[in-house]
Amino acid sequence: MKLTSCKMAAALTANFFTTSTAPCNSKPYMVSKSKSFGLRFNSPNYLRSFSGLKAATSVNCESESSFLGKESTAALRDSFAPKAIKQNRDTVTRFQPRASFKVAILGAAGGIGQPLALLIKMSPLVSTLHLYDIANVRGVTADLSHCNTPSQVLDFTGTAELPNSLKGVDVVVIPAGVPRKPGMTRDDLFNINANIVKDLVEAVADTCPDAFIHIISNPVNSTVPIAAEVLKQKGVYDPKKLFGVTTLDVVRANTFVAQKKNLKLIDVDVPVVGGHAGITILPLLSKIKPSVSLTDEEVEELTVRIQNAGTEVVDAKAGAGSATLSMAYAAARFMESSLRALDGDSDVYECSYVQSELTELPFFASRVKLGKNGVEAVIPSDLQGLTEYEAKALEALKPELKASTEKGVAFANKQPVAA
Repeated sequence: MKLTSCKMAAALTANFFTTSTAPCNSKPYMVSKSKSFGLRFNSPNYLRSFSGLKAATSVNCESESSFLGKESTAALRDSFAPKAIKQNRDTVTRFQPRASFKVAILGAAGGIGQPLALLIKMSPLVSTLHLYDIANVRGVTADLSHCNTPSQVLDFTGTAELPNSLKGVDVVVIPAGVPRKPGMTRDDLFNINANIVKDLVEAVADTCPDAFIHIISNPVNSTVPIAAEVLKQKGVYDPKKLFGVTTLDVVRANTFVAQKKNLKLIDVDVPVVGGHAGITILPLLSKIKPSVSLTDEEVEELTVRIQNAGTEVVDAKAGAGSATLSMAYAAARFMESSLRALDGDSDVYECSYVQSELTELPFFASRVKLGKNGVEAVIPSDLQGLTEYEAKALEALKPELKASTEKGVAFANKQPVAA
């Protein structure tokens, strides 16, 4: 999957560091040592005016990273508008950030919201970042506003300020809600988080009905149908613009497979279909790119680990939280893909839980092509030619996914929608 930079934390804002050559493969980030390219700026002042960082006269970015995959070089180049200018005998290419989108995070002071806000603040595609929560968001905003990246950060506290937080927004991401604790399932969260999602989506419907809506709040298998019903009741439902963020399942699958088979992480791509809880998460290990041989035992071991990875983190944190950091990372990846699609990139694909006709289920996670208007196409090929194990797992997940969807729809239809 592609994003607009060489590394989320290293260069999402084209954060070119303060030496004369700034490599994007600093130690915390695993990147490929294959082809690299250099960007030369004809004026240190030009770079300074973009990022607020000390200027560098050249930038060396690796063409691939574990976050982005092989296409990151092209994605980085695509995130800037080149203008060739003559300087003496040389032709120097000047790069200008071209996109400016407004993003709102609803639940920005929470365990997912804070790291997600930091990652989105680093994106060169974001001009304005609105942070909303019922409390404690002012401090988060003050903290983030000190980061010398171009986007402006504004805070909004409490329901009275919710409409203002959504004005003119292009993408709304909703991580609001309570996290899982040891022994809890995602369904245990339903009664609390269902009401939170319903109220927030009502505000989105009233204020920015044309925005992309990214649902993170669990249980996603139910909260996305809730959001759809609320939008229908408001008369503004566009199924192409409502997404359940299941990117974390893909991130985990890629990581675990790469570790298991000693592969370069940047090369690994595992489609994950179904839903976003337990057995509804179905990694299609027969579709791994690059093709890799797995024994039946390895397939089962990897599948179960991917399905239970959230519980693995909850148990490891021993009551101190759930998978907040990895979820923020995955949500930032999906956000960047959405922004690239809005910006006109015609080659953006992600897995997401959306309204779908791939199966008899009304909502289903699969690979989709993103465009300026949301989902341009649901990709059916991943469900073709499944192994016997995958085919059985697909049939096994359907009753649970169907029940979760119906639970969400029933909840939304029982609740009065604010006028």
